[in-house]
Amino acid sequence: MGCPERDCCTHGAGSAELAFPGTFDHDTPWKFYNHLIGGIPQGIAVRDYCLGTHWSYVEADCGMGVAFTTRGGAKRSFAQDLRGRELREVAELSKSWCFEEASLGVAALNAWYARPELLDPLGASYDEPMELPDGSIRKADAFELYRPLVEAAGAAREDGGQAHVTVVGHFPHVDRIAEYARLTVLERNCTQALDTPDPACEYVLPKTDFAFVTGVTVINKTAPRLLDLTKNATTVFVGPSVVMSPFLFDWGVRTLAGSVVADPEKARFAVKNGAGQFFGEALQMTYVSRPAL
Repeated sequence: MGCPERDCCTHGAGSAELAFPGTFDHDTPWKFYNHLIGGIPQGIAVRDYCLGTHWSYVEADCGMGVAFTTRGGAKRSFAQDLRGRELREVAELSKSWCFEEASLGVAALNAWYARPELLDPLGASYDEPMELPDGSIRKADAFELYRPLVEAAGAAREDGGQAHVTVVGHFPHVDRIAEYARLTVLERNCTQALDTPDPACEYVLPKTDFAFVTGVTVINKTAPRLLDLTKNATTVFVGPSVVMSPFLFDWGVRTLAGSVVADPEKARFAVKNGAGQFFGEALQMTYVSRPAL
């Protein structure tokens, strides 16, 4: 899926009813989405979907994908039943400025891309699906996996300072990074003392050493610009909404720390009950890194 010049290969994307006019110019950030959508083959039908309170899923002939339900943006415009439609057509919703619709579109992308049969040849590793007690931290989460590299980068600095880590999105326990790095947390809705409003990305990211970026940025359309800003950083995409496609490596991402659905029945229940119960048991955290050059 190499795309060194960031050109898109839409393979007919945009011909369906859910297409978004004006989003197929190769010289705009829409090519990021068009390439991902165009990578989904024709002939795969959507069987079920749910826009849940906290999480959403799309289930197709090839499997199930999930995404964080993101609120806001434009008014919802597609009220049709998506069942029976082409998965690639539903994935077009990832380009919607209604973020609820875009949540379903990104879940549709992951119904195709977040599958072991595609990820195993890329060297994917998996964590056990489990519901953690409140306050617990996974030993194999992306932040802990990168901690030795962050600490080593700080130790190598001639000024004796710490490496600069920027986290886009306020993840649970993100404050622990401040123990070993200079931490900036960019957040759209600032509620914690560590949070900095996300427009600060233009000022912070060009000089950061490590960037951990929530997959929600694909939903709210900030991902292409953030990846431009982090071209000098080691960039990791984090969270269940991460689109698990190696195409993101061509945009400078080093590691995809997302998930695959390990138990579709538990995923359906967790999404539909609105409380997220058993969601951790339904998903298997998955890590794929860009091959060494």
